[in-house]
Amino acid sequence: MANALYPLWKEALLQSLVDADLAGTGATGVYVALVDTGTYTYSAAHQYYSSLAGIVGTDQEIGVPKTYVAGVFDGADCTFPAVTGVTCEAIVLYRKNTGANTTWRLIAYIDTGVTGLPVTPGGEDITIQWHASGIFAL
Repeated sequence: MANALYPLWKEALLQSLVDADLAGTGATGVYVALVDTGTYTYSAAHQYYSSLAGIVGTDQEIGVPKTYVAGVFDGADCTFPAVTGVTCEAIVLYRKNTGANTTWRLIAYIDTGVTGLPVTPGGEDITIQWHASGIFAL
């Protein structure tokens, strides 16, 4: 599977629905999950975090500076502390809110073009370095 923006997030964004924007922090921030593709397969029909499987480690928030220039979303690199488990071949970006994970919108599935992937965790920190041109473009 090549990198993809989840179509249902794009629909929510176009309709200005609640929890589709990327500007929040903390409880309403944009987060990254490390994913084992042997357990999770991307689907355009997936909409919420509860659709994910094969998550490895503890999800991390994309920190500041977050930028939105010329349709490109970018943010600080993410470090996952002391990760153990199976090999991670992809990452999924999602937008948290104060509700249950059945309401956290999936944004992007990324399995190519990210320094640090694939990785087999051995208890060390894993840093995901975003491409110099940004995380994704609309």
